Amino acid sequence: MPALSPSLSLPVLLSGVVKGPALLPIIQADTPAQAVNIAKALSEGGIGSVEVVLRTREALAGITAIRSALPQLLVGAGTILSASDATAAKNAGAQFLVSPASTPTLLEAMIDCGLPFAPGVATPSEIAMAFEYGLTEVKFFPAHLSGGIEMLKALSSIFQQVRFCPTGGIGQQNLADFLALPNVFVAGGSWLTPAAMVKAGQWQQISQLAATASAIANKLKAAA
Repeated sequence: MPALSPSLSLPVLLSGVVKGPALLPIIQADTPAQAVNIAKALSEGGIGSVEVVLRTREALAGITAIRSALPQLLVGAGTILSASDATAAKNAGAQFLVSPASTPTLLEAMIDCGLPFAPGVATPSEIAMAFEYGLTEVKFFPAHLSGGIEMLKALSSIFQQVRFCPTGGIGQQNLADFLALPNVFVAGGSWLTPAAMVKAGQWQQISQLAATASAIANKLKAAA
């Protein structure tokens, strides 16, 4: 394991805090009000945890707004690319962090932040680097372009202690296949919040998508 700064603490596992079904839908909103509406729709569909991606100017304000409007919901920040992103997300009220990639500097920054987090990986070398930092839960991204289910099966025999949050290319049609993998602890993505539905304010339709996905996840959990 690399020599860490004295300020760094042991990583906090994301699986220990995720609420509800093993789903982590992405929220990308242009305004705090829109972020709250999306979160409410997802919550009404049975979702307990959401990831607000830092891809819009109001993303941080959206995190704060959701935390205030829906205190029962676990709210995290995605697209963490730097130490300043991690700090800003934490200050906005984010309860966990997710990154699309990994570097030593970024890993140390997220560990130092003290929040549960899942760093992004796409190759065995990146997984090995994260594991050297004591990380046993990572985001597999982009899942569909990085080998998908077959890649995760192959990785399971090599990295037996590592579990994954696959994101990218997941939908209702293959959700059960991903969640059925022993080394998958949660599935993330934007299929529950289609941009067209968000733009049109079709909150009921988003709730229905969330309810269908929640039923799939909960059925698999009950059968496990």
